[in-house]
Amino acid sequence: MPTYPAGHTALLFVDPYNDFLADGGKLWPRVAAVAESVGLHGNLKRIVAAVRAAGLPVFIVPHHRSEPDDFAGWDHPTPYQLGTAKGQVFAKGSWGGEWFPEFAPQPGDTIVKEHWGGSGFANTDLDFLLKQKRISHVILVGLIANTCIESTGRFATELGYHVTLVRDATAAFSPEAMHAAHEINAPSFAHAIFTTDQLLEALQGVNA
Repeated sequence: MPTYPAGHTALLFVDPYNDFLADGGKLWPRVAAVAESVGLHGNLKRIVAAVRAAGLPVFIVPHHRSEPDDFAGWDHPTPYQLGTAKGQVFAKGSWGGEWFPEFAPQPGDTIVKEHWGGSGFANTDLDFLLKQKRISHVILVGLIANTCIESTGRFATELGYHVTLVRDATAAFSPEAMHAAHEINAPSFAHAIFTTDQLLEALQGVNA
């Protein structure tokens, strides 16, 4: 089991928006079945509490908040981007684009610049901010397993970070997508793929 060095480990919480996590959110109906099957909300609460108790920093890694003309004139918007724009998911100024209250940033947390695609690193300041905090180990939680979590985790590995995924602290639109993310794709890049219980065990003894 890997160890998580105090002062060099951070939690990356990806996309903690109402549209993903709240009843009534635009994407909640698509992730609800998988989220409920793994106990997503309860596991996220446990992880955030343990990370804060250990004095580890929390980085909020948010998706771009949609605006109506986001991709006007773009040469190569992806189908995912166009679908998000059409549905105005995480719309700027909307309830759905606000933080889910239980996971809203707290004083001392770092809010990263919004990402336009899947990766929390691409075209943002995440790598710069992690390096300024001397972070070498990142733990990824949030939404969703086979897009932003996977893309951010792959990018982190390419940049030289130690990457931990938590299989029951994320969700996807289908069990098949969750399976692909954790059982097929993740072993090619993640250094650890834990359950919440395994992560909390590994975090025991971490002192800030």
